[in-house]
Amino acid sequence: MNIFTTLCANKYRHYSTLIKYHRYGRPKFTSVVMQKRFKKDDNLSTLFVPVPVKPNPDDINVGVELTGRLNKGDLLKVLNRFYQKPEIKQLALENGLDNYLQHQAYISFRRYCLEANTLPVDLHVVISDILQGAGHVDDILPYFLRHAKQMFPHLECMDDLKKISDLRSPANWYPEARAINRKIIFHAGPTNSGKTYHALEKYLSSNSGVYCGPLKLLATEVYRKSNERGTPCDLVTGEERKFADEKNEASKHVSCTVEMANVNTPYDIAVIDEIQMMKDPSRGWAWTRALLGLVANEIHICGEEGAVDLVKGLMITTGEDVQVCRYKRLTELTVENSAVCTLDNIVPGDCIVCFSKNDVYTVSRGIESRGIEVAVIYGGLPPNTKLAQAQKFNDPKNSCSVLVATDAIGMGLNLSIRRVIFYSLIKPTLNEKGEKEMDTISVSQALQIAGRAGRYGTQYEKGCVTTFKPQDLPTLRNILSEKPEPILKAGLHPTADQIELYAYHLPNSTLSNLVDIFISLSTVDDSLYFMCKIEDFKFLADMIQHVPLPLRARYVFCCAPINRKMPFVCTMFLKYARQYSKNESITFDWLCKHIGWPFTIPKTIIDLVHLEAVFDVLDLYLWFSYRFSDLFLEANLVRDMQSELDDIIEQGVVQITRLLKNSESSSPSSDSIEEDFNVARHKHNYLRGSDQRNFNKNHIGKGRLTERLLAQGLLTPNMLDELQKEWDKSKNKHEDHIESDGDNDDDPPPQPNHPNNKRSRRRRRKY
Repeated sequence: MNIFTTLCANKYRHYSTLIKYHRYGRPKFTSVVMQKRFKKDDNLSTLFVPVPVKPNPDDINVGVELTGRLNKGDLLKVLNRFYQKPEIKQLALENGLDNYLQHQAYISFRRYCLEANTLPVDLHVVISDILQGAGHVDDILPYFLRHAKQMFPHLECMDDLKKISDLRSPANWYPEARAINRKIIFHAGPTNSGKTYHALEKYLSSNSGVYCGPLKLLATEVYRKSNERGTPCDLVTGEERKFADEKNEASKHVSCTVEMANVNTPYDIAVIDEIQMMKDPSRGWAWTRALLGLVANEIHICGEEGAVDLVKGLMITTGEDVQVCRYKRLTELTVENSAVCTLDNIVPGDCIVCFSKNDVYTVSRGIESRGIEVAVIYGGLPPNTKLAQAQKFNDPKNSCSVLVATDAIGMGLNLSIRRVIFYSLIKPTLNEKGEKEMDTISVSQALQIAGRAGRYGTQYEKGCVTTFKPQDLPTLRNILSEKPEPILKAGLHPTADQIELYAYHLPNSTLSNLVDIFISLSTVDDSLYFMCKIEDFKFLADMIQHVPLPLRARYVFCCAPINRKMPFVCTMFLKYARQYSKNESITFDWLCKHIGWPFTIPKTIIDLVHLEAVFDVLDLYLWFSYRFSDLFLEANLVRDMQSELDDIIEQGVVQITRLLKNSESSSPSSDSIEEDFNVARHKHNYLRGSDQRNFNKNHIGKGRLTERLLAQGLLTPNMLDELQKEWDKSKNKHEDHIESDGDNDDDPPPQPNHPNNKRSRRRRRKY
């Protein structure tokens, strides 16, 4: 099995699939294993976790003193007669107990009566009367209902729960926005039509403003442009805060990721970019919140034509009118008459778009084997690495003139592309039912990606688009000839306040259980809204359920933006939660021990993927540092560490073909010893500044990170001296080794801090 199949195994291998046919005649593979999402037709009662009802052993057995002891055998017969009566079942149903709850409550009530040494005196007397013929079996009903309500607290507060989860009027959640009459301007148009440019011009010329973007890259770009234009602007993302003012005083303009938009601060102008993202099954709620809640005199919305009708419908609920400004593409985009067919036909300015890392690796290696240097961009790369790869590709003087990328290039990067080549038109997706599918890309996705070819003001103002496979070309023509699909609904998500109210009424339920109940009881206007999927939130909630945390902190932890398919990231997430629960600081030293710092240049694709996961772990630390600043104390040091790791990952991406070869090789390459030496040298130069890329021993202990460590007492001058001595000793030893055994072809020494060091040899032989 080759490295591509092994490393990037089809994530649908655990699912059986059915084949459907798409409207373009392409097969559509649908997983028959559906993600669990509770819907209105599911049995709601199964979501309510019963609370154990136990007798109090300290109670005095007054009932025995009054009526004598009860015969357990006779008591069981009475209870069975009680439960079997149809009239009792009907009365229980009228009190909120369906068949499932009745059965659960009866089993518990029967066990309680038979096993308790001391029954409540009133229940004891009633049962005694029934056994002696002085009472009727129906007299047990009030005590059964009392037990059932102790067991299922929701029976007493169901009306309150339904009111809390009534989401039919989300516009009313934002009274400050409803108190003003906002002017809504929708800038609608395709990629490279200038719609965002016109909105930003209004933003930059305003007295105050907020820009809400879908990605950190876009928010950073607006932050940079705004300050260059002389409009002081702050940057706010989940992981970072930057002030335009040197004294860290807030500016009147803010550029932020859409989740971080402040709906309480008044602005003159607000810009919401990529409004069609309201349909996103995971993040759509953030755009809905921004559109309904931003307090601004003018709201400038940028996005696809397909979102216009939905925005108009939402604004009817707020009593606001929508002015639509439509734009056409500024540059020409043509579909070529032939497919590429072979990598031999790749020319400068081409961008090959793949929908899996496996294909990215395959294509980039194939192109470089033909002597053509490539830039590589995919979603898992750090933002600065993506920018570096984009700049290398955009630079006419750089020898790199071909780009291999995933659909991560669809937004957030300025690229000078002559031709977009779709390596495939099939992409894994989740449909509205939560089913896994391999489906043909949508019109919106195709237009977004194809529109990256031919950018106004670059060397390629005329763009072309085609496919790699000839059979895909007619399908692409059909897709691009259509208008973007209309966006029918906007996403919603339960807030922390709503979940806290649920927890007040259901104190014994877990967070995951509370969210399930909320979703099941929620009422939304189905003509305008949908509930965003909660699988990721529930996954994290279940992971840390055993960790003792306050509800609000638990909710924040579960909102953390992590990829649950990355085990190392999930493991570190759990460790963060445990440290926080013990009220112990997550220090720089603690973090270093758990992530294997200092880092080394990756040798294989596995190493590169691991470093990408480590980068996400550092991102997670920074995300928490702005929410729990009392325990995540050392954000500045972590940011410097992340900058260093960004450089290392970038170097790995530059050598991606070599990493693939190393992963497949069962024995070290001819220059493995030299490579090991460079790795060792890099480990001893880890204290260099984040902008230094050359590994020179003279830079040991002279970087920005070193200065911080020295200032905080985490590093001493003596430790630096020892590091220098260790470096010299290692260098001399290695030079002696090369002179005495230059042809040694043993496996290279394992990396001390790498999590895969125990299995690295076996893995190389396997591949």
